[in-house]
Amino acid sequence: MDHSLNQKITVGSIFKFTLPSIIMMIFMSLYTMVDGVFVSRLVNTDALSAVNIAYPLISIFVAIGTMFGTGLTAIVAKKIGEGKKQEARENFSFVLIVAVFIGIILCLICQFFVKDIVNILGANDVIYPYALDYLSTLLWFSPISIIQLAYQYLFVANGKSKIGLIVTILGGIANIVLDYVFIAIFDMGIKGAAIATGIGYSIPAIYGTIYFIVKRHLNIYFVKPKKDLNVLFKSMTNGSSEMVTNLAMSITTFLYNLVMVRTLGQDGVAAITMVLYMDFLLVAISLGYSMGVAPLISYNYGCQDNQKLKKIFKISIIFSILLGVITTSLTTLFAEQLIGLFTKKGEYVFDLAVSGLYLYAIGYIFKGVNIFSSAMFTAFSNGKISAVLSFTRTLVFLVATILGLGYLFGVTGVWSAVSVTEFLSILLSAFFLIRYKDKYNYL
Repeated sequence: MDHSLNQKITVGSIFKFTLPSIIMMIFMSLYTMVDGVFVSRLVNTDALSAVNIAYPLISIFVAIGTMFGTGLTAIVAKKIGEGKKQEARENFSFVLIVAVFIGIILCLICQFFVKDIVNILGANDVIYPYALDYLSTLLWFSPISIIQLAYQYLFVANGKSKIGLIVTILGGIANIVLDYVFIAIFDMGIKGAAIATGIGYSIPAIYGTIYFIVKRHLNIYFVKPKKDLNVLFKSMTNGSSEMVTNLAMSITTFLYNLVMVRTLGQDGVAAITMVLYMDFLLVAISLGYSMGVAPLISYNYGCQDNQKLKKIFKISIIFSILLGVITTSLTTLFAEQLIGLFTKKGEYVFDLAVSGLYLYAIGYIFKGVNIFSSAMFTAFSNGKISAVLSFTRTLVFLVATILGLGYLFGVTGVWSAVSVTEFLSILLSAFFLIRYKDKYNYL
């Protein structure tokens, strides 16, 4: 990994290093979106609404996997930069075992209360049976989802991001193919979609486990774990911003669903679901870039190479701004075509989703910088600031704008909430970036 992270910093070298992570996130978003298209087209839009009703619980497991992946990656990459390879391996092995154990316990608890959970999440009589089938099936794969998410980040830290990309693509292809097989051929409905998604999780998880056991010539692989509660705590706190982001997304998705089902019924939930599926795809480049560049930041911070840190920061900020402007422009231009993937033009749900996407898309101008800012502080092992940025952006600002603008302007206000949130968040990001520039020497 040293030869991979210890490199000359140029625009070309950064994008060569981050490209596998970017492609991986794009592909993950694509197959998540295709999953939604299959459910919407082959079952119905009520089933699609049920998937979004279930999302807040599923995102908790995503949050845990992301937390351990990002938090542990920053620790491991920094320690390898300091020459502490064996310590990094012991930390890697211990933290991942704990992560899987947590996933199993949560899975069993959620299965026991799954009917109550579906009711709490806001399913009405029409959506309830779909949501129950989907959630009770997919929950069995939730511990696997935690480990496969963590591996995505750790492949990058091990200098093998291309392998992470390949196994993610294989899992995604399996998901897409099995979606069609289970839903269209075997007529398994939404339960088939859940099984297909679970198998898509399992492929990178199983491969990653075997890989980190047998590939012992690399810097990171499984060894006899050494109990270190301090490292476990640091992994969790350092990755807490990413966890907070996912948890906040579950809370705001719950609020979106609640507002929409009360004002527009299941058509409103279906419309916001379509927009959120598009959001997975449209932020994929920012997420992939931030995930890919984070080990470079951690490594050079560990080496105290301030010149490289400054180059990485400058390139990343410029890229994030340009990407935001382009994403907003293209989304606005092709809004009808994007929503047309899920439902037919002329239907009430179509019109709702298109009008919503126009307002939602403005936020992409600021989103990339906000995502990178949080990821950078995580890479510096400053989980506190990263968590403040994520928590404020994805929960405090967003909940306030959904409720406040929704009360003042109705559904239009709800659609505008994300754009207002991202604008407020970039002001907060700028404040912390200026405040900590001397501490980390990236400016």
